[in-house]
Amino acid sequence: MDISIEEASEGELWNDLLAESSRGSPFHRYEFLTTCAEYAGAVCRPYIGYKGNEPVGLFPVFEVQKGPFSVAFSPPPELKVHYLGPVLLNLGELKSRKREQRNRRFIEAVLDEVEREFDPRYVHVRTTPAHHDERPFLWAGYDGTSRHTYVIDLTADREDLLAGFSSDLRKHVRDHAGALDVSRATGPEVERIIEEVAALHERKDVDYTVPPPFVRDVHQRLPDGMVHAHLCRYEGEFCGGEVALEHDGVVYGWQSVADTDLPVPVYDLLYWNAIESARDRGCTGYDLLGANNPDLCRYKSKFAPDLRRYHSLSRGGWEMKLAAKVYKTFR
Repeated sequence: MDISIEEASEGELWNDLLAESSRGSPFHRYEFLTTCAEYAGAVCRPYIGYKGNEPVGLFPVFEVQKGPFSVAFSPPPELKVHYLGPVLLNLGELKSRKREQRNRRFIEAVLDEVEREFDPRYVHVRTTPAHHDERPFLWAGYDGTSRHTYVIDLTADREDLLAGFSSDLRKHVRDHAGALDVSRATGPEVERIIEEVAALHERKDVDYTVPPPFVRDVHQRLPDGMVHAHLCRYEGEFCGGEVALEHDGVVYGWQSVADTDLPVPVYDLLYWNAIESARDRGCTGYDLLGANNPDLCRYKSKFAPDLRRYHSLSRGGWEMKLAAKVYKTFR
């Protein structure tokens, strides 16, 4: 039986289906998608695949049009959304051959729908680490690149977890315990954190295009328990903060900033606080969201994380290969 594709007309069905899968991410949540569309100047098409009456997959695609051009993204660029792409449903006890077949047919059906609906000049998809089979994209003529992230296993005993850290990280955590005042961040404080992240990138002459109100709205619109934002103070003064997302027992370290000129290791203490808080809530993993920058990897590897792979896939003519940059002119 062929797979049919429909667009979700409301968020409750979408979120219910997402909750049934272990392959999604907080970036797939319907409220997150609609907030992305608002700030990206895009149309979100939350595709659901059906085999008969059985839902078999979710695949949100963002359409951007200006003048004669149409492009498709999953996720949209410029908002620091690390993963999106397909989420398979109801795999149950399917054998390997049936799983591969369903994965291929669902992805092909969505890509065909995208071509019929708005014929994009360029398509870019970035999968989650839980989506292991990117071959249907490659068979459809997409170029593929492997990307990586680090995930900390939070199921270990606290002391065993610490023992796996680098020696300097262990020393910092133990010697400076209690040095920071860490509190939950309110909406305006969330914006303050993102403004400081932007300022840090500017000092390093690195592009950063996330609007602070976007993160504030994500913080406000996602359900309780999905966004964990914390503010750090040292001797009463702001010195850092982080905004993390949680989905299906995994925390995603989305945005963070810290003052590195203080006599205490703010980043180390900030992450350790986030890790301990996640363990206390019963979470099983902490995704550091990215292991592709060698400078950042040197720091993140101190937490003894597991390396996970995901995939970046694109299709389009040479003139559209830089669509993520051209996107600024589209907006």
